[in-house]
Amino acid sequence: MEGSSKVLDVTPLWKHVRKEWKLYSFLVIPVIYFLIFKYAPMIGNVIAFRKYRGGPNFLGTEWVGLQYFRMFMKDPTFWRAFWNNIFLSVAYLIIRFPLTLIFALLINEIRRLKLKKFVQTVSYLPHFISMVILAGMVKEMLSVSGPINALLGHFGVDPIQFISLPQWFSTIYVSSGIWQGLGWGTILYLAAMTGINTELYEAARIDGASRSRLAWHVTIPGILPTIMTLLVLDIGGIMGSNFEKILLLYNPLTYETADVISTYVYRMGITNANFSYATAVGLFEGVIGLILVTTANAISKKTTKSSLW
Repeated sequence: MEGSSKVLDVTPLWKHVRKEWKLYSFLVIPVIYFLIFKYAPMIGNVIAFRKYRGGPNFLGTEWVGLQYFRMFMKDPTFWRAFWNNIFLSVAYLIIRFPLTLIFALLINEIRRLKLKKFVQTVSYLPHFISMVILAGMVKEMLSVSGPINALLGHFGVDPIQFISLPQWFSTIYVSSGIWQGLGWGTILYLAAMTGINTELYEAARIDGASRSRLAWHVTIPGILPTIMTLLVLDIGGIMGSNFEKILLLYNPLTYETADVISTYVYRMGITNANFSYATAVGLFEGVIGLILVTTANAISKKTTKSSLW
């Protein structure tokens, strides 16, 4: 019968794996990694509902239900860490996300290849600095005898103990994060820009479009799926602040603005050995993150037709 649709010859998965086993063998190590370090530890979340005080019985000794959840919900220290977490993550996202996109657009406009590679290399380098070294550099730069206070001294400003003042922590956290991650964050944008059809640029130039209009009407729409994907991932990571960085930079004097959920969990679980309580807080953090990424993905799918799934 004419016009009838052809039946697609779909190869069963097991036959495809058998045929291309060499390619699928590359998945063995990643799968083992995720099973051991990502999925297996999830079994331990059960102690959020059971009493665990250490020892060989890692699943706890007594069922307590939602006791630990009620405990941290009534703890003002937890809520201080919760709102600090939200503020630091959102402030960092609001400032870094557009700056990364703008920086990628500016790099894309560089026509001299050698200059473009130089700018990319210089902007990527901070990403490869160890977090411990970065924290040491920040503390040294902001110390009372450091270069920042030395510069302020030339203008008659008294030395400021930046690291010990709670009101300065958010500025230090965001600015150092932008310096370290700005260049590295442009990689996916630049890769997406290479996939834009050059004929679109030529047609826009014929119509008299300036370079700014080319970026606004051709480049940004061309990389919009990438932009939305990265935005969804960043929104999903709002609850997971940079634990290592905050742990290295904060101190008891700055807990007021620097303490976040991850550092709170660390102190409760590792320092105070209250493992069940810390697990309950960590589980709560994970659920909120899941809700955020699911909501952001749904909104992105509805508004821009692009999403993670």
